Amino acid sequence: MAKNYDYEVQKVYLEMMLADAETFVRCQGIFDSTLFDRKLQEAAEFMNMYTKQYNVLPDYEMVNASCRTDLKHPGDVKEGHTNWLMDEFESFTRHKSLERAILKSADLLEQHEYGEVEGLVKEAVQIGLARDMGTDYFLDPKARLMGLKDKNGQVTTGWDSLDRKLFGGFNRGELNIFAGGSGAGKSLFLANLGVNFALEGLNVVYLTLELSEALVSMRVDSMVTGISTRNIFKDLDDVEMKVKMIGKKAGMMQIKYMPSGKTANDIRAYLKEYEIKAGKKVDVLLVDYLDLLMPIGKKISAENLFVKDKYVSEELRNLAMELQTVFVTAAQLNRGAVEEVEFDHSHISGGLSKIQTADNVFGIFTSRAMRERGRYQIQLMKTRSSSGVGQKVDLGFDIDTLRIVDIDEDEQESTNGERTGNSSILDSIKRKTATSTGENNTPTDDPTDGASVGKIRGKVESTKLREILSNMGSDEEY
Repeated sequence: MAKNYDYEVQKVYLEMMLADAETFVRCQGIFDSTLFDRKLQEAAEFMNMYTKQYNVLPDYEMVNASCRTDLKHPGDVKEGHTNWLMDEFESFTRHKSLERAILKSADLLEQHEYGEVEGLVKEAVQIGLARDMGTDYFLDPKARLMGLKDKNGQVTTGWDSLDRKLFGGFNRGELNIFAGGSGAGKSLFLANLGVNFALEGLNVVYLTLELSEALVSMRVDSMVTGISTRNIFKDLDDVEMKVKMIGKKAGMMQIKYMPSGKTANDIRAYLKEYEIKAGKKVDVLLVDYLDLLMPIGKKISAENLFVKDKYVSEELRNLAMELQTVFVTAAQLNRGAVEEVEFDHSHISGGLSKIQTADNVFGIFTSRAMRERGRYQIQLMKTRSSSGVGQKVDLGFDIDTLRIVDIDEDEQESTNGERTGNSSILDSIKRKTATSTGENNTPTDDPTDGASVGKIRGKVESTKLREILSNMGSDEEY
């Protein structure tokens, strides 16, 4: 049933505001005299102007005499009455603003200015009063911290080594980006994250904009059951039994294909529809991957990465905040990044725009060779809730089941010492080459013939480096 906002109802709003200065002040953020009925617009504007000039509300006689109205005192205004007014006036303002936005949009639609139309409608829909007065810092520190833990964070990634760097895990309402080069296993990493979240009992939606639902699902089969991808079709009965058994204790995991070029609005619409049909709130959203999305209503070419990704990343973060989900996506690294031992914003396609918007950004150091040796390495490029920027986390990888797992601290140290990771190998070679060529002024092994030794070693190591990089460049995405 549609609400009635006729003259008499609007008159009650003004009468109640005149009766209580505090209520009028609280409504100031959305008070717009032009939204009232024409007979009341003058009175609403008079109240506004008088209050600003004299820092006090006019009385009823002043308003009626100046604006030829018949406003009357409503009597004793109780707290329940005030709460009703706040709700009703907020609804009235939003309704009238939306009505006006729609009327203004008619001409814009004829001019195909869809972005401006969306902006007008969005602004109207988002109108609301500030009900939350903030946090009383000194009141109850323990309750405040537990509220942060329960409501805003502590959604574990499933990897203790990464959780420690993030002070507990991911937070709801935040945008998290994992950046990797072509062949770095971004899709594989996101799928592992999805499995981790689902096994923790969370409801997960995995949107794939590149791979098919069937392929992603088959990978997840191996991750969940521990059955090698080579044997999935040989052990179908075993796969079915294990998936169903584990599924009884796990949360939801919905895998959905969307063609590239979709927007945050398309994602929002899908999630809303799914939540209605499934009767469950989505806790985690994984999108594979950000670069394949387009901004809402903006005519921007896919080649203009900075502008496109700026809008897309901002829209995704707003969506995460709106839905209070854990939002994780992936992004592409530039080709030159594979040669580096440290990542920064310049290595990410679209670069700074994504870094600025996202709450957490991670670099994925891996290659086919690393995965065959059972290793993934993650670098923290940006975090809002921890001090771990620049630090790296080594993770284990089972090439048969495609499962990414924690490795203990001793193994972490051993891995770093043996330099099994891609970045460590490159780092080692670059250091040796720099040493052999005299870049760091370190003496060569043979002081009598240092120059020639340096040249020989530099040539050998350079050849090794080219071979390694060549092998990395030929890796395909798992």
